[in-house]
Amino acid sequence: QVQLVESGGGTVQPGWSLRLSCAGSGFTFSNFDMDWSRQAPGKERELVASITSGGTTNYADSVKGRFTISRDNAKNTVYLQMNSLKPEDTAVYHCRARRLNIYNSPQIYWGQGTQVTVSS
Repeated sequence: QVQLVESGGGTVQPGWSLRLSCAGSGFTFSNFDMDWSRQAPGKERELVASITSGGTTNYADSVKGRFTISRDNAKNTVYLQMNSLKPEDTAVYHCRARRLNIYNSPQIYWGQGTQVTVSS
């Protein structure tokens, strides 16, 4: 059974840091590209950061320089280190695993999400 389980969300003050974790099971984690996206109430989902199976990273302009995505394939876990948090970072954060299978069709798994609230 495929699972992605996020943790590490919470409520913090502006300027503080949080580290989100997403643990995968039931699939070959190292073969998948991983990403974090977020969705705030009334807003569209935003892709925040991604990391390929080979370790190449990419970030949305809104988080560049503040967030860092990393992965530990030995632990089947992807992380999102979030520093200098702002109120506009408030959202539900989801991790996602994706790859093209042998039929060149997308294979995508989602976590259940974790709430991040930045408020003074």
